Amino acid sequence: MSSDDRRGPSRGLAAAVAGSEAALPWLFALYAAATLLHFAHNAQYLAQYPNLPASWSRAEVYAAWCALMGLGLLGLALYGLGARRGGRAILGLYAGLGFGGLLHYTRAPLMHHSSMMNVTIWAEAAAGTVLLVNVLMLGGGASRPRSASAV
Repeated sequence: MSSDDRRGPSRGLAAAVAGSEAALPWLFALYAAATLLHFAHNAQYLAQYPNLPASWSRAEVYAAWCALMGLGLLGLALYGLGARRGGRAILGLYAGLGFGGLLHYTRAPLMHHSSMMNVTIWAEAAAGTVLLVNVLMLGGGASRPRSASAV
């Protein structure tokens, strides 16, 4: 029996959570950059995005990104200050909003968007997915009761 086998699943979970915690700021930054890229592209080429409301302005798009970023920073701050459950909930919501870019495809099919539009939409969704998985892994060790053998 190897030493890894004797450690049991609880130690493997603890290692995964620790790895997720170390990755959190990097994945947060990746997702923030992906959302900024998508929102900036939206703002700069607003008129070219198929079937978006003509009443939207560049300033409103940037304001929406600022609100989104504020939500993410709140979640990250709460998590960092020890309010783990609340921080994870807000970070999960923040990451899940990355799927919102896919709503562009409810207004027009993929082929009606430029290549760059598609890249920014899918980059945001992919980065949001990775951050969301990471946030879910952070919660993996918090709610599990400790077994008698692990004490």
